[in-house]
Amino acid sequence: MLAEHEDRTTYTVSELSTAVRFLLEERFPLVWVEGEISNLRVPSSGHWYFTLKDEHAQIRCAMFRNRNRLVRVKPDDGMQVMVRGRISLYEARGDFQLIADHIEPSGEGALRAAFEALKQSLDREGLFAFERKRPLPEFPTHVAVISSATGAALRDIVSVFRRRAPSLRVTLLPSAVQGKEAEAQLNRALAQISSWPAELGPAPDVVLLARGGGSIEDLWSFNLESVARSVAACAVPVVSAVGHETDITICDFVADVRAPTPSAGAELIAPDSREFERALIGFRRSLASHAARQVRDGHRDLTHLAKRLTDPRRQLQQQAQRVDDAEQAIRRGARRALREQRSRARQLRLRLGRVHPGTALARRGTELGRLFGVLTRGSNVHLHAAIQRLAGLSRALHAISPLDTLARGYAIVAIPDGSRWGTPVNRVAQVQRGDVVTAHIADGRLSATVTDVQPEPSSGADHND
Repeated sequence: MLAEHEDRTTYTVSELSTAVRFLLEERFPLVWVEGEISNLRVPSSGHWYFTLKDEHAQIRCAMFRNRNRLVRVKPDDGMQVMVRGRISLYEARGDFQLIADHIEPSGEGALRAAFEALKQSLDREGLFAFERKRPLPEFPTHVAVISSATGAALRDIVSVFRRRAPSLRVTLLPSAVQGKEAEAQLNRALAQISSWPAELGPAPDVVLLARGGGSIEDLWSFNLESVARSVAACAVPVVSAVGHETDITICDFVADVRAPTPSAGAELIAPDSREFERALIGFRRSLASHAARQVRDGHRDLTHLAKRLTDPRRQLQQQAQRVDDAEQAIRRGARRALREQRSRARQLRLRLGRVHPGTALARRGTELGRLFGVLTRGSNVHLHAAIQRLAGLSRALHAISPLDTLARGYAIVAIPDGSRWGTPVNRVAQVQRGDVVTAHIADGRLSATVTDVQPEPSSGADHND
């Protein structure tokens, strides 16, 4: 009986799975988990499915294609990794799982912590400040490339320089770009820029610090504090072109310009000679066109001036003719002005006659007489109509007046109440024997005492109505 009346909440399997998933995702929005990869599967969809385990437990993991294509190191069974992701529940099977968005080998964690610590320290010191950044020379003549002499990055750089600026002088300062010797060789090459030997000719205008892509361990030489300070102390602008576009090093922050790849760094430094050739051809054509236009315009102006240049005697004759024309025009203008003034004087005289006071007074007197006649006739009509209406109202009032009724021998019986007429008696119920009443007649009033009250049975109902 207790179970029948118990108040309980019942979930469907889907509802419970969804609720658990929400709780997990809310409680663990983003976590780092370290372990060993096993049971790695890569279906045709491109997603990665694997198990992350240690000696005591394991957890299923999924990393979808839009995230795993950003991972630099392809995972494999047995690899020790650090995985960043969010805890969730795969509701279709009820599996507790980790949705990964980043994977890195386990050793990278300490390196990244050291990277961040050095980055913050140098940033506070001001080595990353925008004010320290120097612009690259617009037309460099000598570039120093600090890179491995056998790396693919150098071949790409040389190819770009040959294509864009064949006349640009390029000096290679070979250096190891990873390993134990890299730090000392990189610092020595950067220091050589500031103390360039005179026997080697003019010093470089700009430095390209470059190497190809790799893991964080491979690029670690460019995250060393001594190398970063050598870049900051370099006497000429430095372009950092280390790794691929997604690789970021401390040297990228310290350098004057960062390039996503070595090839891109070379393109930033070397002006494209083909573009200059095209621009020069365009300028040459524009200059030739401008010069030809100037010659044409000068010739046209000269021809026009030559046509305008005439014999002075002809000029004097033309001027004399213009004087005669002007004299005739002045005479015609004076005569026309005189005619207009005379016409205007006649019009003013006519207007003055129309506005003379005598004429205006006569016209106003005639109008006043006409208006007086109209007013008199209208007043008589309105007065006659008013008299007629007053007579009709008087007859109507006389017909309904009580005084007219009294003149025919009737009387108005009233109960005295202090007013002139008192309270009219229109029902026998208003008085009793012995009451004093007043009878109003045509020429006065009479006081009477009620001696008897006799209602009319046949008309009582009508009176009551």
